[in-house]
Amino acid sequence: MHVLDLLQLDSLGLHLLWGEETLLGQEVAGVTATDLEEPGRFLGPGELVLSGLVWWAEGDVAKADRFVGALADAGATALLAGEETHGRVPEEVVDACRSHRVPLVAVPARTSFRAVTEAVYLRQWGDLSRRPTRLFALPENVRGELSRLVEAGAGPDELLDRACAHLGRVSCYLLTATGRTVARTPSAPELPAGQVSAASARGGVRLRIETESSPYDAWQLYVPDPDAAPPRVLHEIAEVLAQSRGGQTRRLAAERLAGQELVAVLEGTLAGPAPADTGALEEALAGAGLPVGGAYRVMASTSGDALAEGLRHLEGAVYAVGRSVAVLHEDPASEIDAAGALRAVWPLLQQCGGPQADLRLGIGARAEGLEGLRASLTQARFALTSADGTVPVRGVEHLDTLGELMAGIPPEVRSVYGARTLGALGDGMLRDTLEVFLANNCSWARTAEALHLHVNTVHYRIERVEVLTGRDLSRLDHKLDLYAALRCG
Repeated sequence: MHVLDLLQLDSLGLHLLWGEETLLGQEVAGVTATDLEEPGRFLGPGELVLSGLVWWAEGDVAKADRFVGALADAGATALLAGEETHGRVPEEVVDACRSHRVPLVAVPARTSFRAVTEAVYLRQWGDLSRRPTRLFALPENVRGELSRLVEAGAGPDELLDRACAHLGRVSCYLLTATGRTVARTPSAPELPAGQVSAASARGGVRLRIETESSPYDAWQLYVPDPDAAPPRVLHEIAEVLAQSRGGQTRRLAAERLAGQELVAVLEGTLAGPAPADTGALEEALAGAGLPVGGAYRVMASTSGDALAEGLRHLEGAVYAVGRSVAVLHEDPASEIDAAGALRAVWPLLQQCGGPQADLRLGIGARAEGLEGLRASLTQARFALTSADGTVPVRGVEHLDTLGELMAGIPPEVRSVYGARTLGALGDGMLRDTLEVFLANNCSWARTAEALHLHVNTVHYRIERVEVLTGRDLSRLDHKLDLYAALRCG
């Protein structure tokens, strides 16, 4: 199956925008639909990539180059770009495909991506229309059983098992965008989240489950062996799972609401002078599905959706998630290192969110009781403000330097303190001399050597600093005042 074969199908109405003949003759191994800004980790060599270009922004050359570059690095056969979102395929995307030598085909608004996918797999399996359809779709009894299971609220594990049972020992996975396994058939070996990208690169079939969800927990059906099942069967299984996802989404929304009510109890006690209401806390904990009593840890994130998906990677963890705060129950007998596990998962979440997503997490200390949970919430939010691109997951217990502690102070507060303390020095030589003097442990000789000055000049400048700031640099507390002010500048 080649790209040229697709272009010759009048029913699809595809239009070639760029592509050399040798590139159009490459073998197509499979199809993946994606609108992630950086889809490379989900792609394998020889794949056709279908994209509605939802990720593209007007005039953003860099974004187009990044997306197409990821396709080229993954060895994609071609990009099939939908025209429905923008009315056309943007020139920036055309230029990027030409630059990275990735064939580009326009998909008209009237043509669904599913029609393109079906065309590819029908060609790979031969002309299935000449064979009895019932051999290449779910049997009637299986469809009936799956319908009853969906109505009964069966989980994805049971649905996937029953849907694939008639196919024999087929390995089939239901994965999230972060690589977390939602369900797998009994014969499918365990697939750790960190190994999903490498496994996908070796080939197989992937189908996105079209449902409303966040970018972090979007479902996709993954079959490592492309010959394990006809495409019509996989599409039907995907449709069944999509129906099931609706019920799951409602359940998760209810859980998030209960989690937010728990957070509101903590925030409410923070806001008012009323005495702690232990009864309200116990009721909120029970309502959120958490054990009443024991130790807890509060977490605050810039994205509640990312935090929820990250916590789902922690097998056996018991937690409740609100809009942007989570409360984790810490069983003394459990060996779960929540902070360590979330640090390991966070890069997967960041890849899903894309380079523009601000994904950070602050973790409070272990706490018991209402007052302890209130303190853990404050700690988590402080740790969140100190997290950054270098250390996106920061636990309050890991704040062990003055710089890390100060990083949690709001920038607006730091700037006022820095200006108030050092403003009289300006941005010239006095400030530079003070910085070098403190960096050299207030050694006159080393400071003079570092600045290529006479020691007397250093003495004069430091005396001027003391006069202008009102600090005595022979006192430790005044040294710390000025050091902190420099860090705030």
